[in-house]
Amino acid sequence: QVHFVESGGGLVQVGGSLRLSCAPSGSTFSVNTMGWYRQAPGKQRELVAAISASGITNYRDSVKGRFTISRDNAKNIVYLRMNSLKFEDTAVYYCNVPKWLNIATMTSSPGDYWGQGTQVTVSS
Repeated sequence: QVHFVESGGGLVQVGGSLRLSCAPSGSTFSVNTMGWYRQAPGKQRELVAAISASGITNYRDSVKGRFTISRDNAKNIVYLRMNSLKFEDTAVYYCNVPKWLNIATMTSSPGDYWGQGTQVTVSS
């Protein structure tokens, strides 16, 4: 089973930017559809952005135009560039290989493995 390590989070002011990275740890894996999820305190985990093996992307409405998901297939790394950050973006961000994901509707069944995530905190 492939594990992933998320990194790049931190404390940033409203309007700032961060770039998150998701890299596999351990064995290699084939290119799959990947998702970035986030979980804010007291809230359910939600799918934020997704990218297919062929590079098709989609986002939840609240981050469209601000977040960009991309991947480096040679390195098996998936990125999430976050611009114009808002207070409500504060959460722990995770990457995941979903069991299934409908990229058009942004619905998914996440995979069973979750890494430690990376904390993003947006402050004034």
